[in-house]
Amino acid sequence: MPKVLNHHLPVKETAGGKIRVTLDSKKFKTLTPLIKSHVSSIHQLLTTLSDAAALKLTISSIEPMLPYILQFRKLLKVLIKTVVGHWSEASNSEATRITAFLILRKLLVIGDAGIREAVLKASYEGVVKGSRNTSVHTLPGINLMKNSAAELWGIDQNIAYTTGFTFIRQLAIHLRSSITNPTKDSYKTVYNWQYVHSLDFWSRVLAAHCDPLVEAKAGKQCALRPLIYPVVQIILGAMRLIPTAQYFPLRFQLTRSLLRLSLSTGTYIPLSSALLEVLNSAEMKKPPKASTLRPLDFSTTIRTPKSYLRTRVYQDGVAEEVSELLSEYFTLWTKNIAFPELALPVVVMLKRWVKEVSSRSSGNKNPKVSQIFMLLVRKIEANCRWIEERRAKVTFAPRNRAEVEGFLKETEWDTTPLGAFVKTQRVQRAERAKLLESSRAQERDDKKKNNTDDNEDDSMAEDDSSDGE
Repeated sequence: MPKVLNHHLPVKETAGGKIRVTLDSKKFKTLTPLIKSHVSSIHQLLTTLSDAAALKLTISSIEPMLPYILQFRKLLKVLIKTVVGHWSEASNSEATRITAFLILRKLLVIGDAGIREAVLKASYEGVVKGSRNTSVHTLPGINLMKNSAAELWGIDQNIAYTTGFTFIRQLAIHLRSSITNPTKDSYKTVYNWQYVHSLDFWSRVLAAHCDPLVEAKAGKQCALRPLIYPVVQIILGAMRLIPTAQYFPLRFQLTRSLLRLSLSTGTYIPLSSALLEVLNSAEMKKPPKASTLRPLDFSTTIRTPKSYLRTRVYQDGVAEEVSELLSEYFTLWTKNIAFPELALPVVVMLKRWVKEVSSRSSGNKNPKVSQIFMLLVRKIEANCRWIEERRAKVTFAPRNRAEVEGFLKETEWDTTPLGAFVKTQRVQRAERAKLLESSRAQERDDKKKNNTDDNEDDSMAEDDSSDGE
């Protein structure tokens, strides 16, 4: 079909990706019923297929047809919705989802403003819908979806800004309603996976397209940069909506989103206070009770099961998360000339906290937690001394902004005392995650094997009973 259409109506493509098709010709009017019929048939097929290979092949067949269906808006919107549905469906294969993403990307490149807005809206709705169920098995697919959608939102930044502003405003309204009109279940509109993934998605969009180096090369500011402030404010408000120990994992999820945003955009976001609040909770100050529970997986949790609260395994896990996030936060500014002043209040508070929880009479009786934070304090103090040594040799005044910004610019972050420590910690965490994933894969294989053996035993029993009859 595309070959026939291209023979009668050749598609001309410019260097910028724009396409031209002669739409006012007699031939196009003659072929219009055929084009509509063919696309409608493809759409019908997409709603019924279940085989992965056939689904991927059918979605990919849409791509050469796109130049001919751009003006059929009603048909195109239905098709976009169906393609987005396959792109956001967790049960589809990765190859199928990527093929669907390429169709959406092509539409953004060749379509006009109306089509681009429709694709962006549909892609965001797909992200929200596809992130409802989050588990160890679905998380990689959700991340794939968020990262690919973030790329779509950078193709036309002006339309992305106006469309994104509307969706971010909706998130702010949900948060405001939960704060101003608190009811028994009002917090649930914010404290759910879809809301958390939505905020994380916007942090990825802004992190991907608001890079200061890219903006400097382009000679202009990214059109999406004004969205950084509202997104940060919503995330900070959401993480403090219910400051109980049960929702510490949600706070950690949102903190990671802000760390990504701060790293990529060069924006200073005060995160230490939100993490110190966790340490000052009763959960971390009181002695924990012994437990045989497995360590909680914070990457796939936003609400802690009640069985974990006040247990040693949860207290240890929270301490490790807070230590990791604090170290990652300070690593963002590990080469900054003002690092000693930035770190001083946090170091003082951490020392005071460690002294309090290490008390024999009123402490938490958990030396592991104290050791974790004393090690972090030592690394931060070492980095402070390292910065002060190099700061003592400078000859410029603080008002010379260019020199201040260029301080230690050629130095790699992982050569600093704190940076080297964080790099080692990342390697160790990656190794632990790899071991955990291999053990999960082994468990899945064992379950499949056991199910297969059970089915074989059942079939053999049925054969025996039929022989007896």
